Amino acid sequence: MTQTSQKRATGLSTGERFTRSNVVSGYEGDIADIDLAPQGKTRIEWADRSMPALQLIRERFRKIKPFKGVRMAACLHVTSETANLMRTLKDGGAKVALCASNPLSTQDDVAASLVKDYGIAVYAINGENNKVYYQHINQALDFKPQVTMDDGADLVSTIHSERAELIDTIWAGTEETTTGVIRLKAMEKDNALKFAIIAVNDSKTKHFFDNRYGTGQSTIDGIVRATNHLLAGSTVVVAGYGWCGRGFATRVAGMGSHVIVTEVDPVKGIEAVMDGYRVMPMAQAAKVGDLFVTLTGDIHVIRPEHFNAMKDGAIVCNSGHFNVELDLDGLAKISSRKRKVRPFVEEYTLKNGRKIHILGEGRLINLASAEGHPAMVMDMSFANQALAAEYVVNNHKKLKNKVYMIPEKIDNEIARIKLKSMGVKLDKLTAEQVKYLASWEIGT
Repeated sequence: MTQTSQKRATGLSTGERFTRSNVVSGYEGDIADIDLAPQGKTRIEWADRSMPALQLIRERFRKIKPFKGVRMAACLHVTSETANLMRTLKDGGAKVALCASNPLSTQDDVAASLVKDYGIAVYAINGENNKVYYQHINQALDFKPQVTMDDGADLVSTIHSERAELIDTIWAGTEETTTGVIRLKAMEKDNALKFAIIAVNDSKTKHFFDNRYGTGQSTIDGIVRATNHLLAGSTVVVAGYGWCGRGFATRVAGMGSHVIVTEVDPVKGIEAVMDGYRVMPMAQAAKVGDLFVTLTGDIHVIRPEHFNAMKDGAIVCNSGHFNVELDLDGLAKISSRKRKVRPFVEEYTLKNGRKIHILGEGRLINLASAEGHPAMVMDMSFANQALAAEYVVNNHKKLKNKVYMIPEKIDNEIARIKLKSMGVKLDKLTAEQVKYLASWEIGT
């Protein structure tokens, strides 16, 4: 088969499009178009400029080869930032296979560059259907990994449900996001988890920054690119006031929006009130919101009764990991018509005559229509992933089938490296101060 004939076909339905097993003879992977590699390499290099902490880790890994001979399978968003993590793992000696953690998050040019320029197997195509999504996960698992990396736990879930023969040779895995950690902790609670997981998401240098500052900015970016909607003066309903929700609420309020928060947790609810936002149930918020964003990690946060109550022209999107936060099947049942009105915007005409606009098929809007988090914040997230993988390699024999936090020493080291890369210095405690903090005898 020629290179041209193996490129992603155009004008075909999603189900027809993904049928071949390799891109070009001599390369491992299944991607859209190998000719996109030059564009992708430039994009990877641009992101790398804003990832100095990962650069320092890569430099050390290149010297000591902590992953020499180690097989890794990663199910992550295939973006320029992720590409630099993959480069870091490979430079550390690992054999890596990468697949997408979301059908709409793959940057096809980046995937092409990883395959052609860096020799990393990638199984990911932007817009792949559900069948091909899981086909790609299984192709990454065919590498028989000793270490897994996940963003949403689909890789680990597939191993446990369909590829149990791999469990005995897997040392441990890492998990990138809140949704995945929730799923994995549920598996641990049910004694279903068969190998250890390091919850990268729970590191301070991950969720305090990635979830708050990254999600806050990139969600706005995705919404504006998809709609060109004016945020100033709009009433924006934020479902969920975890770190992602509060990050988005802060930034959209800074753009001049009137923010309403919906919550089920009383502590988070009162926190949102004291941060200056109105807090109310979704049933009430549905009647007044112009723009709705879900960031909860739960299912059916916005349901048919909410869609029916919304204003004509309401915009609805999701910035939680999975599209299940919006009950799209329920929306379809109460609609008389659906049509695409802009890239990444589908208009549902309800039977009551009102129109609802769903962005990015209900998937992560910050990756569906934008580029995800800025590289500068992903620098810390992927520093966590890289050092968590090193921790697994060095300590896997001591780990039980549990979900672990990354050691605080590693978390603090990432913060130190990041500050150093930014040219920021901290104070140091004097001997007198150290003694005072350790003493119970010294008073007023």
